Amino acid sequence: METSLPTTAAVTSDGNARSQTSSLVIVTILFFMWGFLTSLNDVLIPHLKSIYTLSYVQATLVQFCFFGAYFIVSLPAGMLIKKIGYQHGAVTGLVIAATGCAMFYPASMGSYALFLLAFFVLASGITILQVAANPYVTVLGEAKTASSRLTLTQAFNSLGTTVAPILGGILILSGAALTAVEINQLPAAEQVTYRASAGAAVQMPYLMLAGALLLLAVLFAFARLPKITHVEEAGAADSSARTSVLSHSHLLMGAIGIFLYVGGEVSIGSFLINFLGESDVGGLTPAVAAHYVSFYWGGAMVGRFIGFAVMRKVSPGKTLAFNSAAAIILILTAIYSHGSMAMWAILAVGLCNSIMFPTIFSMALNKLGPLTGQGSGILCMAIVGGALVPFLQGYLADSIGLHTSFYVPAACYTFILYFGIRYAGMYSTKAD
Repeated sequence: METSLPTTAAVTSDGNARSQTSSLVIVTILFFMWGFLTSLNDVLIPHLKSIYTLSYVQATLVQFCFFGAYFIVSLPAGMLIKKIGYQHGAVTGLVIAATGCAMFYPASMGSYALFLLAFFVLASGITILQVAANPYVTVLGEAKTASSRLTLTQAFNSLGTTVAPILGGILILSGAALTAVEINQLPAAEQVTYRASAGAAVQMPYLMLAGALLLLAVLFAFARLPKITHVEEAGAADSSARTSVLSHSHLLMGAIGIFLYVGGEVSIGSFLINFLGESDVGGLTPAVAAHYVSFYWGGAMVGRFIGFAVMRKVSPGKTLAFNSAAAIILILTAIYSHGSMAMWAILAVGLCNSIMFPTIFSMALNKLGPLTGQGSGILCMAIVGGALVPFLQGYLADSIGLHTSFYVPAACYTFILYFGIRYAGMYSTKAD
């Protein structure tokens, strides 16, 4: 996931073409890391659900705490970065994220609540990191290719999300031999012992991630990046018409689109392992199903490389509408079918997700001028959809069944389809 600068300033870069390319490479490494960390949630949700015998709603508190941090931290992060600078802001985000990873060690020996706190701290660091890093992507090149450039960097973000479930399945889920029902049948003392043992499987992977993040923080601190400075809204006072960012309907519609897209994408990923484990779908064990989750995120990675080229020729709005319609069809296929058809249909939604976030993001900010920073803050806060939509699907999964609960992400993509159609001519006409 990406965010942008939640302040009232635009940004500029003083680097030449070569330094811009080098800077883009460095920032892309950060995209990979937070993609990796975010995707690991999809592995931990069924793991924690099993060892703590949680309901679907309780299990989705992981995403609630993780993406709730975007809503709470993004605006303070913008103020922090305005004070200390983008490069120092990225270093700060990396250190906080490393602290969150380190907190998984004591959390694995305690309660579910400690895990949720660790997720919040980790996500807070990632939020600061994203708010600091994303402006580099938006200014290191021509404005008219912003969508394709964001899509390209998110392709490497998707590489992280693709690799994480495979490694998570091997390192975390391979040792989870008992189901929640079997755990409850154990004597009380053995339940405590088993949960402690299963929780310990999380310790080493996250300690390794903490070390990697700290190393990256050191490297990033000494990297020679072009400076990005704020440009105050000098012309804002002279605007005779709409001076409020909220008067731009395409921004507000885009914020709803970001809310629903992130919610839909995260919700599907959160329930994939459980869905693939259903007897009428794949009947897969959590460790095996985790490998298939990589197809979901891998599809997004492949699609972003394709989208990088396609959107240089095809309207972003039309591309968005096409992908949304395809996602809806695939989700309905997964709901109403069984076996391999249901399994591969839901996994293929990842390919449709590929270009959605950067396309909605750039379309929503189009032609905002000096209000771009404020608009970025609104879009940043809209990522809280990743906290709330999975919670809603979890409630429906508990009450009416896991299959039927996938109507929730289908409804999310329906609005995105509408957004894409309505603003298909965004880059050839004036924003409304």
